[in-house]
Amino acid sequence: MNATGRDATVAASEQPWDAVIIGAGPAGSLAAHQLASRGLRTLLVERSAFPRDKVCGGCVGARAVEQLELLGLGHVARGQGGMPIAGLQICRGSRRLAVPLSGGVAISRRAFDAALVDAAVAAGAEFRPETLATVTPAVADPAAGFRQVALRTRGRDAAEIAARVVLAADGLGHSSLRQLPAFESRVAEHARIGLGTIAAASTKDYEPGTIYMAVGRTGYVGVVRVEHDRLNVAAAIDSRFLRQCGGPAAAIATILQQAERPVPAVESAAWQGTPPLTRHTEKLADWRLFVLGDAAGYVEPFTGEGIAWALTAAAAVTPLAEQACTAWEPRLVTRWHQRYGRLIRRRQRLCRMLTALLKHPWAASTAWAGLSMLPRLARPLVQHLERS
Repeated sequence: MNATGRDATVAASEQPWDAVIIGAGPAGSLAAHQLASRGLRTLLVERSAFPRDKVCGGCVGARAVEQLELLGLGHVARGQGGMPIAGLQICRGSRRLAVPLSGGVAISRRAFDAALVDAAVAAGAEFRPETLATVTPAVADPAAGFRQVALRTRGRDAAEIAARVVLAADGLGHSSLRQLPAFESRVAEHARIGLGTIAAASTKDYEPGTIYMAVGRTGYVGVVRVEHDRLNVAAAIDSRFLRQCGGPAAAIATILQQAERPVPAVESAAWQGTPPLTRHTEKLADWRLFVLGDAAGYVEPFTGEGIAWALTAAAAVTPLAEQACTAWEPRLVTRWHQRYGRLIRRRQRLCRMLTALLKHPWAASTAWAGLSMLPRLARPLVQHLERS
């Protein structure tokens, strides 16, 4: 069957979509909001039930909040019980380094992502949770007007739908692109894995408004109080150390104890994990397809940079996706690679360097000693990270 005939017969029960966005994290949900707000027929799909928890530091930094406010979505962070962030306390052994912060909000991903999805739906997007999406290989005819996406939604028959443009924003593993090997990520050597949970705030040692980061040789743990007086616990840990400890709770407790921080009640917590965090996806676009968010690559973050990168990418891809709906041009592929490199990858370099530093005990100890003696030097560094 030729491409034109296939386009005409795709999923008789569904008309073609202008845009299909895969993944309802910050990148996908904001992109869906922006495209729906521009009058495009938009479908947002998510493989998990909603709302759901995610491994995340629970911090929406100042730059991310500013981005949302510029788009008229400031309530997404500030109106869901999010708590203003006033400072960061970095703990290494018995030493403490306090850095003032402003403009950020501590909020769980369950609340934040659900609010973003609600905003996208209010703008006119359709949302389908518990839906597994797979982008099919491109048809041979580049003049074809649609890209195909196979959907399998719980409670529905499997279907293949068509879209003028597809945005893949479904996280580190980006399973939606498994039929497109050119989009496979390259994982960094010795990349750490992410762990996270939400715990009851059983200790008053973690004050509202402060991000507590315990740094050890085998990883680091962040703790911050979020809505409903709970603690968001997230970590990046060496996989070998995790195995040695016998599980997430013991590994988290060890790093916190090494940093002389109290251990929240996490023994019976429901833990989530991630694939190796630091990775790079070389190819970010193809015919009627753009990749963004964690699917486009990731670097271990420190104070909420990951969400800022995701939101920045969503805002940046919107005009290109809208143009693709009107008239696809091959140069859009090059434009997205250039734009993503300028806006996101350049900002990830500092996080990459700091991550490398923390993995070398002698260099980390030397840097820590210097910052402890001159803490004012840490402020511009952390504030630059927060606004990356």
